Amino acid sequence: MMKKSLIILVLVASQFMVAQNSPKEMAATFFVNYQNEGASIAIDKLYSSNKWMEQATEAITNLKNKLEGLNENYVGQYYGYELIGEKKLAESYVLLSYLVKFDRQPIRYTFQFYKPDQTWILYSFKFDSDIDKEIEEAAKLMYLD
Repeated sequence: MMKKSLIILVLVASQFMVAQNSPKEMAATFFVNYQNEGASIAIDKLYSSNKWMEQATEAITNLKNKLEGLNENYVGQYYGYELIGEKKLAESYVLLSYLVKFDRQPIRYTFQFYKPDQTWILYSFKFDSDIDKEIEEAAKLMYLD
């Protein structure tokens, strides 16, 4: 009886732990998959948290193709990532922005996560290289104070 209770407790705890992956943990897992398995697999695993994305296969395929284009021939070696910022809209909606470091230039990866009930899901993922323009604009705004 004790063995049965322990097995049930372990199963329930493991389900709770899976359901409680935080947005930062999900992003970190994406970057591990990105480095070890490539952009396409990392995107597939990231979007697997959201069952509704099965309806957006064409958009996800386009995203994977563009992200695969950030290869060593185009941007150089990948060196890792740093958190630029985190913005909570509410307790159930979080945006995480990361600076992803390559030889040629930095690229910003932006994740938006949503928690409709008990589990965080990826709501949106995009990337861009407009960081330089934004920091220049921010520097201009500093002079207005």
